[in-house]
Amino acid sequence: MAFKKSGAGLAVLGAAMLLGTGTAHANPVTNLQRNDVAPAVGGLTGALGYGVAPVKDLRLDPFAQSSADVLNNGVAVQPENSGLAPVATTTVTGPLSDGGGPRDLPAVGPLLGVLPG
Repeated sequence: MAFKKSGAGLAVLGAAMLLGTGTAHANPVTNLQRNDVAPAVGGLTGALGYGVAPVKDLRLDPFAQSSADVLNNGVAVQPENSGLAPVATTTVTGPLSDGGGPRDLPAVGPLLGVLPG
C-alpha cells in the first residue's frame, strides 16, 4: 500500500500525534520545591567584591607625586584673632596628590568601607 504525500494526510497524522500525547501532562504540579537563595547571594557578593575593590584603589590623580601635579599646591585660611586652627585645602587634595584613591579621601573613604572588597 503506497501512501501519497498530501496536506490532508499530514494534518490527520499531526492531529493523531497531538491527541496521543495530550494526556501525559494532565496532572497539575502540586509539590513545588523551595529555592535556596543563599548560594546565589553569596556568589553575588563575592563577585561584587572583586569588581569593586579595584575601583576603591583607583589612582584618581594621574600626575600624583610629579612636578606637574596641580593638586600638590594648597591654600590655608586662618581666621584673625579667633584662635581657631587654619582651614586648608590640603586636607582633601593631600591624599590625591600622594597617589591615593577614593578609599583615601576623608569623607568618601569611610563610606566605601561598607562595600565588599
